[in-house]
Amino acid sequence: MLYGHWGNVGLQRLKMAGNAVLREKLRHKVPLVLCRVVQRAADVPSGKAAQLHIKFHAAHAHAPDSRVGLRCQAGMERLRPLPFSGAPTADAIYEAAKAVDTGAGVLFMVKNYTGDRGQFGMACEMCEMDDINAKIVIADDDVAVKDSTFTAGRRGVAGAILGYKIVCAAAEEGKSLDELVELADRVNANVRSMGFGLTSCTTPAKGAPTFEIGDDEMEIGVGLHGEPGRQRTKLMPADEIVGLMTQNCLDDLPFKAGDEVAVMVNGLGGTPLMEQYIAYNKVAQMLKDAGIKVFKSYVNEYCTSIDMAGCSVSLLHLDDEMKKYLDYPVEIPYAIF
Repeated sequence: MLYGHWGNVGLQRLKMAGNAVLREKLRHKVPLVLCRVVQRAADVPSGKAAQLHIKFHAAHAHAPDSRVGLRCQAGMERLRPLPFSGAPTADAIYEAAKAVDTGAGVLFMVKNYTGDRGQFGMACEMCEMDDINAKIVIADDDVAVKDSTFTAGRRGVAGAILGYKIVCAAAEEGKSLDELVELADRVNANVRSMGFGLTSCTTPAKGAPTFEIGDDEMEIGVGLHGEPGRQRTKLMPADEIVGLMTQNCLDDLPFKAGDEVAVMVNGLGGTPLMEQYIAYNKVAQMLKDAGIKVFKSYVNEYCTSIDMAGCSVSLLHLDDEMKKYLDYPVEIPYAIF
């Protein structure tokens, strides 16, 4: 259930979250492909024109993830999903790009994981051979570690969701592909995230936890796939661990007094909303003490790790254009963003 920042509106707007795709192209707008794509782009039927064209599959390991940019002006169709976790194939991405290209180009927004980067990179080359102007932007907002099991460089985590929302709104407004790339890069340069895990996630394919962790332990800086973080330590009080994550984000940019930020406290799948608000309370107090103004806050599950207990904190340093697009109206199958 959705309370707090959405109030009763969130409860009234909840919709069933199936595999969704907006239909039929609009001229002169840049479609975005956000990290995951449908397996058979050719299955997308024609229908009522939509505000924005985004293709994704909704039943993957980090749901709701890519749904945050979607403006539901069109019907929903069931599509065959991709495997539960893992990068989509270059062929699938290419077919999706062909299906949504309006002639204005296609923008791929991808979290920094080696498999995703490789497949989307190949898809870009395939698009180029087919005279589709495709570009890729990489999200790498995680301050926890520089390199991990799945990445070269920083990982892309929940802070990427704020980029999805902002760039999707700008695309709907009709900005060019180059303008969208610049905006996406600017958001990525100004967002910082860090998380912690109390338990492992359990993938359906394995049917068991992906890593072992004691009942009295926590992983500080855990990745979305259960990658190791900065350290494993004994359990800490909520204010202590959230304070540590928030301070690491503040120091990394760095943020300073007078800045205006968007805050996201993102549940990893197994943490109740009430406990996420305990985390947000600590973040808000630290920002107030630092003289940093909260323009907008988001507390819920936006980018999960299946059933992992834990959460992450993301801070985005805002400019006027980012604020405009964060306020852009959006309605999605999962919730109000």
